[in-house]
Amino acid sequence: MGIPLAFSEPEKLLDRCETASVRLISGQTGYDEGAVVPRGPWQPLPPEDAERLRADDTAPDSVRIELVRRPLPPFHTDDEEGRLEAAAHLDPLSGRWPNELLGCTASPGGRTTTTEDPTTQLRIGLHVDNFDRLPYARRHAGRRRLCLNLGPGTRYLLLADLDVQQICRALGTDGQHHYPHTQDVRRYVTNGHPLRCLRIRLEPGEGYIAPTELLPHDGSTAGIPEPSLAAFWLGRMPRHR
Repeated sequence: MGIPLAFSEPEKLLDRCETASVRLISGQTGYDEGAVVPRGPWQPLPPEDAERLRADDTAPDSVRIELVRRPLPPFHTDDEEGRLEAAAHLDPLSGRWPNELLGCTASPGGRTTTTEDPTTQLRIGLHVDNFDRLPYARRHAGRRRLCLNLGPGTRYLLLADLDVQQICRALGTDGQHHYPHTQDVRRYVTNGHPLRCLRIRLEPGEGYIAPTELLPHDGSTAGIPEPSLAAFWLGRMPRHR
């Protein structure tokens, strides 16, 4: 894997991470045409790849990926309304992260990817967020997103093994005034460039902090029968020490 980002505790990734190649969607119901999605089979993350993801003091806060855990209140089974109410009042990291809720995504089980375009209700596959609207040269400086899985089912975080700045350089779209977009990711794969995907399992109460404006990503409930609710916050946090 060539992810130019860092996990704080890579040794904890091995029992919950897998990798796979990707493919382009063509003519599949429920998907945007040309979306980039994982192509199985999934393979375990090799220990040497986990080691290459190790955080060090040179990694800027804005590009660090961290796995987080928070105790959840008790819910009735499949109680989506109760989970939404809890998310609206949840302080996700007990004062160490902005507590203004960005939104929630309710996902049924069995979805290869989960994010939908709200204007078309079609799933968009691996994509980059654009809340901060930063151009190519400053894309790495965007805010990170915190996500918590509120259950009841397990979820996955999907991450591409290249960030969108690397993808733009390969495409020759790395001008200072270019604004990276999900279409850059799709064109990169369409042009035959290699891309792999990392899948990280998140049980209820677990989540991540990630630079989703920089790194192509999505959620997944593939192979999981239960639905789940993901809650999101956007912001910055001092580096963990």
